Amino acid sequence: MSMKGRGSKHQKRVSFSEDEDEQCWKEENGGVDAHHLKSVETVSDSSGYYRHNTKSLDTFPHRRMTLPREKGRRQAIRGPAFMFNDRGSSLTAEEERFLDAAEYGNIPVVRKMLEESPTLNVNCVDYMGQNGLQLAVGNEHLEVTELLLRRDNLARVGDALLLAISKGYVRIVEALLGHPSFASGERLTRSPCELQDDDFYSYDEDGTRFSPDITPIILAAHCQKYEVVHMLLMKGAKIERPHDYFCKCADCTEKQRKDSFSHSRSRINAYRGLASPAYLSLSSEDPVLTALELSNELVKLANIEKEFKDKKNRNKETSQHNGFFLNDYRKLSMQCKDFVVGVLDLCRDTEEVEAILNGDISAELEEGQHHRSLLSRVKLAIKYEVKKFVAHPNCQQQLLTIWYENLSGLREQTTAVKCLVVLVVALGLPLLAVGYWFAPCSKLGKILRSPFMKFVAHAASFIIFLCLLVFNASDRFEGITTLPNVTVTDYPLQIFRVKTTQFSWTEILIMIWVAGMMWSECKELWTEGPREYVMQLWNLLDFGMLSIFIAAFTARFFAFLQAMKAQKYVDEKIDAPDLSMVMLPPDIKYFTYARDKWVPSDPQLISEGLYAIAVVLSFSRIAYILPANESFGPLQISLGRTVKDIFKFMVLFIMVFLAFMIGMFILYSYYLGAKVNPAFTTVEESFKTLFWSIFGLSEVSSVVLKYDHKFIENIGYVLFGIYNVTMVVVLLNMLIAMINSSYQEIEDDADVEWKFARSKLWLSYFDNGKTLPPPFSIVPSPKSFYLCMKRLINLLRCRRHHLKKDVELGMDNSKSRLNLFPQSSMRMPDSHSFNSILNQPTRYQQIMKRLIKRYVLKAQVDKENDEVNEGELKEIKQDISSLRYELLEEKSQATEELSLLIQKLSDKLNPTTCPSTPSH
Repeated sequence: MSMKGRGSKHQKRVSFSEDEDEQCWKEENGGVDAHHLKSVETVSDSSGYYRHNTKSLDTFPHRRMTLPREKGRRQAIRGPAFMFNDRGSSLTAEEERFLDAAEYGNIPVVRKMLEESPTLNVNCVDYMGQNGLQLAVGNEHLEVTELLLRRDNLARVGDALLLAISKGYVRIVEALLGHPSFASGERLTRSPCELQDDDFYSYDEDGTRFSPDITPIILAAHCQKYEVVHMLLMKGAKIERPHDYFCKCADCTEKQRKDSFSHSRSRINAYRGLASPAYLSLSSEDPVLTALELSNELVKLANIEKEFKDKKNRNKETSQHNGFFLNDYRKLSMQCKDFVVGVLDLCRDTEEVEAILNGDISAELEEGQHHRSLLSRVKLAIKYEVKKFVAHPNCQQQLLTIWYENLSGLREQTTAVKCLVVLVVALGLPLLAVGYWFAPCSKLGKILRSPFMKFVAHAASFIIFLCLLVFNASDRFEGITTLPNVTVTDYPLQIFRVKTTQFSWTEILIMIWVAGMMWSECKELWTEGPREYVMQLWNLLDFGMLSIFIAAFTARFFAFLQAMKAQKYVDEKIDAPDLSMVMLPPDIKYFTYARDKWVPSDPQLISEGLYAIAVVLSFSRIAYILPANESFGPLQISLGRTVKDIFKFMVLFIMVFLAFMIGMFILYSYYLGAKVNPAFTTVEESFKTLFWSIFGLSEVSSVVLKYDHKFIENIGYVLFGIYNVTMVVVLLNMLIAMINSSYQEIEDDADVEWKFARSKLWLSYFDNGKTLPPPFSIVPSPKSFYLCMKRLINLLRCRRHHLKKDVELGMDNSKSRLNLFPQSSMRMPDSHSFNSILNQPTRYQQIMKRLIKRYVLKAQVDKENDEVNEGELKEIKQDISSLRYELLEEKSQATEELSLLIQKLSDKLNPTTCPSTPSH
């Protein structure tokens, strides 16, 4: 713009009259309001023109000065915002100009008003309840914020801090944290609802947008502001873990009684902060362990507080805006699990992967444990079902390396070669067991201790056990030779039951296998503890199967003892050549009867029934080893999920089945013998008819009566039809849909599910022990005797050491009275050096610090990439605002120069004439 143009415009502005419209003023001054032009005085007030200009501006009435304010900030008074009218109209013109300057970042005006206006109320608020500090912070005006922070008795500093944290203005947060009110650190740890004794926060819910239970550190964690979280942690802030959900302390009881909703909201807000990756990575010495434990705690809370469960079909857009109800406990648990996976994904070498999977292993290795036997984080992830962590390629690669330990060449072999190894191990298992008994530390022992060989040995042993079960029944494949009503004995005086209850050699081998497996289960129960043992369903299946086998053999042995007792009576008391020629007592004669005359509670019959159930469970145990194969693993997982669905479905099924079974029985119980068939006349018949009706094996004539009782018969038709429609059409199709849904879930994430199940299988063979499978594990090896003696000696040494230490401690206490100070001064360097060693970070801590740095940097880069458009718009907005006031400042300087030039020109054109008085 030329000087001439500028001058013409300013001349017009100087000649403005009071009656002209304000809009003309803005048009002639480039859209600048009157109160903005008045701020020129604060930039440079050295010329008379400025004084003249501002003086002319002051001639505007008070209403005219607040007109732009009414058109701008208070325009929202009209319409829905009429409720704010009272608060907005109470502002004076000075306060209006102050809030405008703070909002638009007009530093000169703010500085001048703070310095020269003693009556200015810096804590005045606009119609939205925001003071100047909040307006400056909300528009990212750092210089204005610093000016206001120098003022004493500044209110709502806490609200301004929360606002700066929510918007991510790190430099403003740093400036606010330098305020004297944060010197003690108490205001950073306590929430606004706990600090209602001053004006640090606004408690009327008018000037703040945050919940009263939100502290700065919680808000920074919610917003994922890593720099802010770090600054607050350095200031001593932390997030207190909420009390247990069922806590009955005085504080929790009072909060629950006063406002249960606020109490639940404060709990979930606290957990949102604790589960934040920003807080997990910067506040914990072991973030992986903390995240795993927190994820399990959140899953438990999700099952307790079901009102905060997230629905799968919620709108993503809604979930982003309503953070409280959609960021529920289960979603927070997934967030913790994703954090652990993210840290594992940043590992670059084997040492870092081992640190993540094993945790801090320095203490355990000092105790002599093997490095492979730890994997504490993997075990914890399996326990808490962090499937993505366990199925991660870094974790799987490490587990695969351990799986083929001492068998490096076997890993690259084909499936056929591995099957050949399994066959060789199965055939030579007795020889391998003998070799391991006498040389456990040899090369053969090291090979057998590898997890893969232990798995092969146990699988081979179980296959042999199943073969024994099949071979035990092979003599009856083509039918039995002795019919149920026939008795066959080896000699005339032999009791028939003695021959039927004798144990064959295959049954003796089965008993030995069962004893070995039960011994292994007992050791596992002792090692893991009852609670951990019961949590694994396969352990329950094994224990149930073995218990049924033991019960079956016990009943069989009891029947054998009774038969032998009867045989002993015959051998001692009977002299006849044949038992058919003698009258035997009833209790003895019973054991000579054929099978068709045995009572239902006969021990041998019970033994045979239990044995059949145990055999079925034994073959179902094959599913345990299926996850080792990539093809059969997902099928086994789907089968297990299907069984769970069936158990859930059985609740509804039994309810409907019992209703119709009892109803049909009550309807037809009076017609016993008066029906076409006995269906529904007894409870047993009602059960059979309705059960087989599901499979289409019941007839419609089941409801027909021989009498002409049409009303009863029609009701029977209706109930029986409703039952078939409900069970076959509705419930069975519902079960099919449930099974299909479960299978589809497994299929959608089949790789993760299979690797997780395979890892559980692998991990059971990683621990020390269980080298020899049943039944060879029953026989104690020389290594077991050696370890037992070693533990006994160590126990005796520990007791002697404690006794010796107690004696020395007593002597030291007696000497301390005579030589206290020299002794303490002599021990001081030792304790000092010990503390210095303790303060040094361990190798695990160094690795975790390195990984967390990578995670934080990656999170910041990802966030910058996600918010690049929004960040650019904010930057453009701030540049425009800064340019606006720079132009105003340049305009004021140009106006001053123009005023001087006009003054000089007028002096030259009109020579100074001294006023002369006329002479008379």
